[in-house]
Amino acid sequence: MIYSFKGYIPVVHESSFVHPLAAVTGNVIIGKNCYIGPGAAIRGDWGQIILEDGVNVQENCTVHMFPGKSITLKESAHVGHGAIIHGANLGRNCLIGMNTVIMDDAVIGDESIVGAMAFVKAETIIPKRSLVVGNPAKVIKDVTDDMMAWKTKGTQLYQQLPADCHESLKEVEPLREVSKERILQEGVYDTLRDFMKK
Repeated sequence: MIYSFKGYIPVVHESSFVHPLAAVTGNVIIGKNCYIGPGAAIRGDWGQIILEDGVNVQENCTVHMFPGKSITLKESAHVGHGAIIHGANLGRNCLIGMNTVIMDDAVIGDESIVGAMAFVKAETIIPKRSLVVGNPAKVIKDVTDDMMAWKTKGTQLYQQLPADCHESLKEVEPLREVSKERILQEGVYDTLRDFMKK
């Protein structure tokens, strides 16, 4: 759902997809080919939130800030299921792992990867191309070209997802049994385990 707040109406590019069970409120600007999953809350009630082109904010994420702050999730930023971005800025083509919390005035550098369930303290500055894990989060090494290629390919799947949702996502009644013609989706992306074996 899209909500105005104190006269601010969200701006969503027509190529992007906001799931009907997400909530986008107020001073929010969403660029091209962005995906906002069900249960996500993007609250631009107290400041501006900009999602540049190709950003995805997955299921049950929260993006918000303290009053008077404005934040940007730069091009191709990838925010995993259940993450909280509170008053932080995300660099270009970064990956924020599932259930991660990133606090106010933190900056995640371009092409950095923040591991699942990390806690990034307020005002933390993460240099570009850093691999970050833990609570509190710490840089443990640089992101390699191979890691960044894997991340970028995964984000490209989410950049295709808005078009797929516009084309084929429909509310339906469930089937009562499995059809014999039902087929499994093809694998188009290595799991992390498969990637690490290479």
